Amino acid sequence: MSDQPGRVRYLTVVEVADVMRVSKMTVYRLLHSGELPGVRVGRSFRVPQDALDAYLRSSMSTIAPEQDTERRTS
Repeated sequence: MSDQPGRVRYLTVVEVADVMRVSKMTVYRLLHSGELPGVRVGRSFRVPQDALDAYLRSSMSTIAPEQDTERRTS
């Protein structure tokens, strides 16, 4: 797949699971709940790279303060 500007890169469920280091089932749950946007292609799902990046950024910002508190108390 090319990295041309303006083109969206779509990832498979397996690729998303690898990036997030979770199971495929977790990715499917995120897709079905609407937490992670995806596109259905036939019987498969594809996740836009930008959507995955945004999801991970938003997840990090909600977890970071808790981790920071744990580090200070240790």
